[in-house]
Amino acid sequence: MGEILTNSVFFGVMISVLAYELGVIAKKKLKLAIFNPLLVAIAVIIVVLLAFHVDYKSYYEGAKYLSYLLTPATVCLAVPLYDQLALLKKNMKAVLLGIFSGVATSLLCVLAFAAIFHFDHERYVTFLPKSITTAIGMGVSEELGGIVTITVAAIIITGVVGNMIAETVCRLFRIEEPIARGVAIGSSAHAIGTVKAMEMGEIEGAMSGLSIAVAGILTVFGASIFANFI
Repeated sequence: MGEILTNSVFFGVMISVLAYELGVIAKKKLKLAIFNPLLVAIAVIIVVLLAFHVDYKSYYEGAKYLSYLLTPATVCLAVPLYDQLALLKKNMKAVLLGIFSGVATSLLCVLAFAAIFHFDHERYVTFLPKSITTAIGMGVSEELGGIVTITVAAIIITGVVGNMIAETVCRLFRIEEPIARGVAIGSSAHAIGTVKAMEMGEIEGAMSGLSIAVAGILTVFGASIFANFI
């Protein structure tokens, strides 16, 4: 059975889509943050690969085609932003300052943890792009000499955790302003967090979408500077 699946060109795409759909159904039925569709999909795919003895390279040969949709999907986030263009112009300075603060905080936290746990340079730069979208983060990690596969894992975990706790954190710290909530989520939990922001409201989704792009650009420059610290 495992050999049949390994030789199937569409196995990677099929199992990825079905696993994610299972996660969506679980989230709707159980309404618990822990049943994040992406988190469920990752767990299901791991179980299937182990159960049928399919190696990751064989799985990825089919699944890689889904990654081609990542960039256009991110670009599509500009649509809700366009709808809120007037609001963005009115609050441009606050929005940009918020995104800059988010990026700076992320980089400083990685630097602090690297110093505490005595990371070498390779491990340190691997985690610098953890809070930006995968499409940009992979390039940053590779350019700085990081371990790209671990960078991807860190980005996904950051996004999933951000998606799960975003609403709770906003409630806990009484962040009620839609623009502030959107900027905070987008600059810390990239595209996966933006899914939650869009569920919270149109303004939150639009500002979070903007934050992904701006935070990505700022992190490219910021990570290049911070990479010299360790």
